Amino acid sequence: MRLLRFNNIEGYLFDLAFEDGTEKIVDISTLIGSKINRDDLKSAHIDKEWGCLEFKQGMVDIEPKTLYRFAISSSGKDS
Repeated sequence: MRLLRFNNIEGYLFDLAFEDGTEKIVDISTLIGSKINRDDLKSAHIDKEWGCLEFKQGMVDIEPKTLYRFAISSSGKDS
């Protein structure tokens, strides 16, 4: 499941939109908080080939399948 777009709302809170139409607002700090500090969140972008959410010029990424499962199981809000 590819990530189509995102919006960094504040801190680790992201609004995520996936190719199946699912949209969720989730806190991704448990996924990347140990690898990415708040300043590095500004470097977020989507890898066009894989659909990963990447940070620090690809040094840290979240696989789309992992991100999707996390978003679905999260208690975050639908957007």
